[in-house]
Amino acid sequence: MASSSTAATSLVVKTSNPLSSKVTSVLSSSYADTEFREALALLDERGIVNTPETRRQLRLDLQKEVIDSNGEIIDEFSKVSDQLRRIGATIGRLNESFNEMKKEMGAAHQATSSTLEETSRLMTQKQHLEQKQTLLKAFKSSFILSDDETAALTQMSEPVDDVYFSTLAKAKKITKDCEVLLGFENQTLGLEVMELASKNLNLGFQKLYKWVQKEFKTLNLENPQISSSIRRALRVLAERPTLFQNCLDYFAEAREHVLSDSFYTALTGSSASGVENTSIKPIELAAHDTLRYVGDMLAWVHSAAVSEREALEGLFIGEAEEIKRGIQAGREKEIWRLAEEEGDSTGDFDAVKTLNELVDRDVSGAVRILRQRVEQVIQTNEETILAYKLANLLNFYKSMFSKLLGSSSSLVESLGLLEAEALRQFRSLARDHVAALQGDFAQTPKDVRPPEFLFEALEQLSSIMKTYETSLASSDEKEADFETIMVEAFDPFTMGCATMAQALPPPADSVFLVNCFLTALNSLGPFEFTHARTSQLQAKIGTERSRLVESQYLFFRKESGLDALITALGELGDAPEDVETVSSLEAAQTSALTQAGQVLDDFLPSALMDAVEKLKYLQDSKLVQEITEEAAEKFCVDFEHVEEMLMLADELAEQKQGESDEPQSLRALFPRTSGEIRVLLS
Repeated sequence: MASSSTAATSLVVKTSNPLSSKVTSVLSSSYADTEFREALALLDERGIVNTPETRRQLRLDLQKEVIDSNGEIIDEFSKVSDQLRRIGATIGRLNESFNEMKKEMGAAHQATSSTLEETSRLMTQKQHLEQKQTLLKAFKSSFILSDDETAALTQMSEPVDDVYFSTLAKAKKITKDCEVLLGFENQTLGLEVMELASKNLNLGFQKLYKWVQKEFKTLNLENPQISSSIRRALRVLAERPTLFQNCLDYFAEAREHVLSDSFYTALTGSSASGVENTSIKPIELAAHDTLRYVGDMLAWVHSAAVSEREALEGLFIGEAEEIKRGIQAGREKEIWRLAEEEGDSTGDFDAVKTLNELVDRDVSGAVRILRQRVEQVIQTNEETILAYKLANLLNFYKSMFSKLLGSSSSLVESLGLLEAEALRQFRSLARDHVAALQGDFAQTPKDVRPPEFLFEALEQLSSIMKTYETSLASSDEKEADFETIMVEAFDPFTMGCATMAQALPPPADSVFLVNCFLTALNSLGPFEFTHARTSQLQAKIGTERSRLVESQYLFFRKESGLDALITALGELGDAPEDVETVSSLEAAQTSALTQAGQVLDDFLPSALMDAVEKLKYLQDSKLVQEITEEAAEKFCVDFEHVEEMLMLADELAEQKQGESDEPQSLRALFPRTSGEIRVLLS
C-alpha cells in the first residue's frame, strides 16, 4: 500500500512540473523592478493586444528590431572610420609642414641672434634713460620753479591770482622738501635748491606785501569791503608776521586819516582842506543844545566804529584759525622774535582782540577831535544838571564801546576820562550852589515847612535820578555808583535842614525835620537805586516820630494835672510795702488828688483836639494821628497804674482800721476810671 501511494505522488510531480515552473517564474517577477515597468510601458506604447498570435509573434518582432538596429550602427561606424582615415592623412601633411618651418626658423634665428642682442641692449639703455628722464622731470617739477612760475611769483607786472598763490605754495613746499635732500651726505644740491627757493619765496612775499598795500590804497574806504583776494592775501601774508603787522599799520593809518576828515566834515560841513560839502548838515549847526551836540558827536563815532567793525569782521573772524596758524608758523621762523616773546603768552593771535585794536586805531583820530570838543563843552558849562547829564551820556557810550571794542581800548579810556571830568565839573557846580545857599540855611521858616532850597534841590536831584535810571549799570552797581551823587546833591541840603532845626524849640524841630524827611522820601522812593537812602530817611523819621510821641505824652501828663502823681507812683509796684507808702505821698493827699481830679475833668473834653493842634504843621495827617494815639495809649497805661495803686492803698487802709472806722477813700477823690479815659482819648 505504501509503494502504491509513492508512485502516485511521483507521477503527479512529473505531470505538474512545467506548469509549476511557469507559475513560479511569474510569481517570482517583481513589479517594482524598473526594467520590468519599462518593458510594460513599452508594450503599452506599441498598443499590442494580448492574444496568442501576438504572443507568438512578439519575440520574433523584437529580435528583428534588434538585428536592424545593429545593422544601422555598423553602417554609421563605417562612415566614422572613413573620416578618421582622412584626418590621419591631414595630420601627416601638417607634421611635414611643421618640420620644414622649424628648419627655416632655426636658420633665421641663427642669422638674427646678434641683431636681437643689440636691440635688447639698446632697449635696456632706453629704459634707463627714460627712468632718469622721469626722475629728472619729477625733481624739476618738485624742486625747481619754471620760468613762468618764477615770473608769476616775483615780477610785479604779473597779477596776484590763483597762479601766484599756487606757485607760492609750491615754493614753500620746495623749501620744506629740501630738508630731505640735506639729509644725504652730499648736501650741495639741497643747499643750492633751498637757496634758490628761499630767494624766490622772499621775493614772492615782498610782491604780496606791496600788492596788499596797493589794494588798500584803491579800496573804497568809505565802505571798506575786504574782497576774497585780499582776505586770501592777508591769510598767506600772516606767515610773515612783520609784513602782516606792517600792512595792518598801514591800513589803520589810512583809515585814521579818512575817518578824521569825515568827522571834521560832519562837524563843520567842510573838510580840513576847506572843501565845503553841501550834502552834509553840520553837527555844530544842527545841534540846538549842548547835550544834543555831544550826543550827535558820540553817535557819529559809534556809527563809524560799528561800520568799521562790520567791514573788518570778515577779514579776522572768518579766517581767524588760518591766520593764527600762519602767524604762529611765522613767529617760529623769525628767530629774532623768539627772545622777545620767550615766556610771553600774548604771542598767540586773537582774532577778536586784533579786530578791536584795529577798529580802535581807525577811529583814534576822530576820538582826538571828539575829546577836544567835549572837554571844551564841559569846561564852559555852568549848569549842574547839564554837567551830570553829560557825564551820564558819556557813561552810556562808554558802556556801549566797552561791549563793542573791549574795556581796554583807548576810545573807552578817553570816554572814561571825559566822564570823570564831567563828574568833577558837576561836583564843583554842586558845591558852589551849596555855598551860595549858606545864608538860607540860617533862616528857619515860621510854619516849619520844608525850605524852598530843599524843594529846588530835590527837583534837581529827581532830574538827575531820572537821567541815571537810563544807564546800563546793574541795580547793585547803580546804587553804589550813585552814592557819590547823593553826597554832593542831597546830603548838604539835609544837613542844612538839620542845622535849621537846631534853632527851633521842641516839638517844632522834630516836626520840621519830619516834614523835610517826608518830602525827600517822596522824591527818592520811586527809584530802585536809592533803597539805602530811603531806609536811612525812614530811620530818621522814626527817631523824630519817637520824640514827637514823647512830646505828646508829656503834654497829656502835664495838662491833665497827673504828672506829679504819675511820677510819684511810677516807681512803686503792687508789693505791700510799696502800697503802704502811697498814702504818705504828697501827690496822693486829699487836696492834691481833688485838685488833680478837677484839672483832669477840665482837660479831657478837648485833650485829643489840643494834642492834634500841637502837630498841626506836620504835613502827614495820618502820622499825626498815629503819634497822638500812641502818646494817648502811654498816658492811659500810666493812668491804669495810678488807678490800681490808689485802689490797693484804699484796700490796705480798710484792713488796718477795721470795720467801725471808715477811712477816707483815695479812689473816691479821684473818680475817673481808666475806661472813661480811653473812651475820651480815642
